[in-house]
Amino acid sequence: MKSWIAAARPRTLPLSLASIILGSFLAAASGRFSWLIALLAVLTTIFLQILSNFANDYGDAVSGKDTELRVGPRRAVATGDISKEAMLRGIIVTSVLSLISGIGLLVVAFREVSAELFWFFLVIGLLSIAAAIGYTNGKRPYGYAGFGDIAVLIFFGWVGVLGTYFLHTLSFNPLLLLPATSVGLFATGVLNVNNIRDIETDTLTGKKSIPARIGLLLAIRYHWGLLLTGMFCALVYSFLTNAAWVSYLYLLAFPLFILNGRAVATHKRPVELNARLGQLALSTLLFVILFGVGQVL
Repeated sequence: MKSWIAAARPRTLPLSLASIILGSFLAAASGRFSWLIALLAVLTTIFLQILSNFANDYGDAVSGKDTELRVGPRRAVATGDISKEAMLRGIIVTSVLSLISGIGLLVVAFREVSAELFWFFLVIGLLSIAAAIGYTNGKRPYGYAGFGDIAVLIFFGWVGVLGTYFLHTLSFNPLLLLPATSVGLFATGVLNVNNIRDIETDTLTGKKSIPARIGLLLAIRYHWGLLLTGMFCALVYSFLTNAAWVSYLYLLAFPLFILNGRAVATHKRPVELNARLGQLALSTLLFVILFGVGQVL
């Protein structure tokens, strides 16, 4: 059981839930919020994140990308803690749980509206499952080709925030693309820290992450770009919506992003970046809570 809990990587859950929390806060600020929808969205996201972690563990082991040189957290399949067959069963189970929970969420959200919305969001849900599995699995894993950053921005940012908001309100506000982009860019930053940490081993094993493609110096500049652009998008949203001063509470989280950027830029050993991963994930969650509270107040 300890091996399965470790493979599920509970520390990744706060980041995956950030977009759901922000979308729910924004819905509450508009006067349309459902606790049942919020809870089902959280449950579905947890299943999807665990599925992604299981699939990533399995895919890296099968492809040989996980080696003894890895400096990240211990991997279950590569180290033999969990067999490949057992992990494959785990992937199937979490895929089914994600689908069941997601369908329940859509039934609750769209039970009184058109069936077209149900099927549209079901396709998005199936794409989310496919994205979770396809990151490191299949004939052409997109994570190994450097497209993981785009997937994170889409699913951890735009789909997570705007999709959750729509499930609550049955409406779309294009201005919400700005805070959704902020969350997506911060989440992409977490992936970038991970890839900067693994830049040497990824290069050796042929994994073409963005840092492996562009080199350490440009990867650090790219990281600063993600953080600063994310902060800028939030400020633009507040300016365009003529937000009250309380809506700028999220500014309290900005120093944490600056500290993260400086730490990533000045690290000496890859292992030092392990702590930066968790710090940026929690900073993103704090940003989301402060931003959401500011909107509700």
